[in-house]
Amino acid sequence: MSDSVIIDAARSPIGIKNGNLVGIRPDDLTSQVVCGLMNRNNVEPDQINDLVLGCAFPEGPQGMLMAKGVAILAGIPETSGGAVVNRFCGSSMDAVHQISTRIESGDIDVGIAAGVEDMFSVPMGGFNPDFHPELAEQEYYIGMGETAETLASEGDISRDEQEQFAMESHEKALNAWENGRYDSEVISIDVYGECVVDKDEGPRQPDIEKIKSLDPAFLENGTITAATSSPISIGAAAVLITSRTYAEDNSLPIRATIKGRSVVGVDWRRMGMGPLPATKKVLERADMTIDQIDVVELNEAFAAQSLYVIKNGGWNPNKVNLNGGAIALGHPLGCSGARIITTLVNVMEQQGSKTGLATMCIGTGQGIATILERD
Repeated sequence: MSDSVIIDAARSPIGIKNGNLVGIRPDDLTSQVVCGLMNRNNVEPDQINDLVLGCAFPEGPQGMLMAKGVAILAGIPETSGGAVVNRFCGSSMDAVHQISTRIESGDIDVGIAAGVEDMFSVPMGGFNPDFHPELAEQEYYIGMGETAETLASEGDISRDEQEQFAMESHEKALNAWENGRYDSEVISIDVYGECVVDKDEGPRQPDIEKIKSLDPAFLENGTITAATSSPISIGAAAVLITSRTYAEDNSLPIRATIKGRSVVGVDWRRMGMGPLPATKKVLERADMTIDQIDVVELNEAFAAQSLYVIKNGGWNPNKVNLNGGAIALGHPLGCSGARIITTLVNVMEQQGSKTGLATMCIGTGQGIATILERD
């Protein structure tokens, strides 16, 4: 069985409400990222065997088997395949898992795992949600903010702690941009000739007074506010994965090896705890402990959820999200899995790390995790 290796990974800037990326089609956005990824690695489009695209709400402009459309727009020939995967927030990490396992099984040699979400053109829940009454009784459709409030209560996580975590996310992201640590992972996006977006729109200097003045966002007496939640956003990311043999035969530099993958289910009313069992499972399969992980990218759906995972997992917070996270950047659902893997590869190189973990919670009660290793 051949190793699956990451040759490169890139993403668009992440756009937020009233930003310059709002209005670009998600397929156009993703195809620019895929093109940029292939061009900077001198990979010919006809070498791509398949493109798997994560998207949490694949309808409207994100529908009609968008992955194949993205491939065509990116100049990948008709002989290559395309598939869309939906695992809500974990969609594009699942895409990475699908491409890597197919490479390891020998089915393909080269693939692109991508993800995109335009949360402005397709609303949360889609255009016409239809709830099963029995599942509704079991609170299966519970709002994500409510699940985070449960973890805040059970984990005794105060509003002050959450606000401090959120401010640090912004400060780390701003510092990363100021010092060029995002330069190699972000591909500039041309918005139909009207403007070029080359930087994340979300990170900002925290306004402590404004943060303290916000009302709870989900429960009347809750602790979670808009400032401690990831913002609605738009973004795309893509990861170029090959077999080790293909990379060596074609003199492609290997940035990381995919060493482990896991997916688990958890109580949907506490979905934010998903990274804990997902991480436990992937570490066990890799015969590792959390102390052997050098750096971590944990998707920041909510500050409360992130703090719950860090505290209950006994994780070193100084290893987590060194360049900021989704509270500052945004959490475009289908993009985020590939985005945090892209960021993880860069952070590992910047820190000289050998091992890294990317993990995230998933609405409906799941967790997903990936371990990377550098030679």
